Amino acid sequence: MADENQDENDEKDEKKPKQSNLLKIIVIVSALLITAGSGAFAYFKFFAADQQKDEKPEEVEVMDPKELIFPLDPFVVNLGGPSNFLKLTIQLEMTLPEDKQYLESRLAPIRDSIVILLSSKTAESVSSPAGKLQLKDDINVRINQALGKDLIRNVYFTEFVMQ
Repeated sequence: MADENQDENDEKDEKKPKQSNLLKIIVIVSALLITAGSGAFAYFKFFAADQQKDEKPEEVEVMDPKELIFPLDPFVVNLGGPSNFLKLTIQLEMTLPEDKQYLESRLAPIRDSIVILLSSKTAESVSSPAGKLQLKDDINVRINQALGKDLIRNVYFTEFVMQ
C-alpha cells in the first residue's frame, strides 16, 4: 500500500510542475502583451499627435481671378442682314494663368475666328438672352479650336451694342 500511495504522489508531483510551468508561461506572455499594448497606445496617443501638430499644413496657392482673365480689344462687325452693326467687347477666362503668353502669340487666329463667327450671325439670333448664351458658347468653341487646345474656360461679354 505504501508503494501505491507513493506512486500516486509521484504522479501528482509530476503533473504539478507541468501545470505550474504552463501557468508561468501564460502569465509572462500576458504581461508582455499588456506592456506592448500600453506602450503602443501611449506612443500613438501622445507622441504621434504632437508630431502632427508640429507639422505645418501645406499652403495652397490661391490664384487671383484677375490672373485668369484675358481681355480682347473690341470687335465691330456687320451682322448678316440689312445694315446691322455689333460692337462687342470680350474677356476670356483661361484655365491656367501660364497660358497668357500663348494666347498673346495666337491673337490673330483668335480674333479671326471671332470675326468670322460674328459676321455670320443675324441681329435676331443674338438679341435674345438665349442667343447671347449660344454666342458665348460658340465663341468659346471657336477659340479653343483655333488654339488647338482647351485653354479657354469661359467667355464674358463686357460690352454688347447692336445698331
